[in-house]
Amino acid sequence: MASKGQMTGMRGVYLTAAELSRLGFIASPTSRSAAGADLLLTNQSCTSAFSVQVKTNARSFGFWLVGEKAQHAVSDSHVYVLVNIRLVKGIESHEYFVVPSKEIAALTQRFDRANSTFFAVSRSAVEQYRNLWSVFGEPA
Repeated sequence: MASKGQMTGMRGVYLTAAELSRLGFIASPTSRSAAGADLLLTNQSCTSAFSVQVKTNARSFGFWLVGEKAQHAVSDSHVYVLVNIRLVKGIESHEYFVVPSKEIAALTQRFDRANSTFFAVSRSAVEQYRNLWSVFGEPA
């Protein structure tokens, strides 16, 4: 059985794919075992392609856990979409931050705790990327 975290992650992937499709792109989810890319994306003429890594929150909205690889997996064609799924008074809303991997690498911070180390990007650091779907160019 999938964990709550896995289900949240999958919701973020499909919400992102739906939003990209609404905008006119062709978005295809990858296998869950594909390292570093949750979606493969192309414009309608297949002249531009991207790999998309989706990170999703359903509880804490001040940061996203991105993993150590985020500091090294940099490419002009690799983009992160950071998603917040909010539920306020029974109404769900979604926030999207579309951030090039180069920026994620620069903004990722390492946090050392007593028994663990984690890597995260803060919301304040990516606020300028809110709904910046233009990172992917034109869909047609």
